[in-house]
This record gives sequence, C-alpha cells and structure tokens, in this order.
Amino acid sequence: MGRWIALLLLLTPAGLFPATAAGKEVARMTTITLTSPAFSGGGAIPGTYTCDGTDVSPPLVIGTVPAGTRSLALIMDDPDAPVGIWVHWVLWNIPPRTREIRENNVPSGTSQGRNDWHRIGYGGPCPPSGTHRYFFRLYALDTLLNLGAATTKTELERAMQGHVLGKGELMGTYRKH
Repeated sequence: MGRWIALLLLLTPAGLFPATAAGKEVARMTTITLTSPAFSGGGAIPGTYTCDGTDVSPPLVIGTVPAGTRSLALIMDDPDAPVGIWVHWVLWNIPPRTREIRENNVPSGTSQGRNDWHRIGYGGPCPPSGTHRYFFRLYALDTLLNLGAATTKTELERAMQGHVLGKGELMGTYRKH
C-alpha cells in the first residue's frame, strides 16, 4: 500500500515533490515566502503590470530558500482563463541567492520560456472579462536545468520533477478596465 501512496503523490499535478536519496519516500516541502512591493497577496495587481498599462513584470521579493538550493524557477499563470490555465511567465535557473526580481527585469543568468502568447518572457494580466487570479509560483531546485528558450510551463514542470526542495506562492487579481 505504501508504494501506491508514493506513486499517487508523484503523479499528482503537484507531483513535483522531491524523493529521498533512496527514492522511496516523499520529502517534506519547505515553504518560501514570495511577496511583491507592488501588490499584497490576494490584492489587485496594478495596471502598470497588465495589458492595460506598460505590460512589464512586477517586482517580486524572495524569502529564505532551503539549504542545497542550486537554482530557482518561477511560473505565473491564470487558472480563470476561459480556455483553461493561461501561462503568463516561465523562468528557470534563477540564481539561488536572488532575493529580488526587479520590475521589468530578470536576474543575470536566468532563462525565460514561452508563454501562452507564444512569446518568450512576461505577458501581463489581460482577462477578457471579470476578475481573474494570477499565481506566481516559485520553486527552489536542487539542480540547474538545461532547457531551451522555447520551453513551456509543462516542459519546465517535467524537468523539475524530483528536484523541488521548496515552494512559495503569491496570488494577485486583476479586472480589465
């Protein structure tokens, strides 16, 4: 029965949990604080960071990461999009000592992937109607990832499997004006 539980945990959408060295148990996930000076958790994302403004990425502040972190990855998506989850930003190989991602900037050495507009980099909130939620999810990894520039969220998540030491999340909302 224990094997079935471990298999189920590894196959869940959150199946990015790391296994122990023996690969038989699921290790405990460390929580990382992720905040923004531009908006509070659960609060409205300012128009500057959306298609109604200049569509630049917001500043993010990263708390302490777990020991053994070799890189960070960040995914921003909108689960409220009419077509399903809409991916806005995909980043990986963020240096582990990074404590701030500045507005309209990524740390040196960071790679950016393809969003659902089929562009590399950030694409801000632009909901067709109503208020949508935007999740910024940060992952601490025990490795550097060797991925190409056109990497998608799905490909990044696949590459991260078994390498996640910790996770942080910040959610903001936006309603198009």
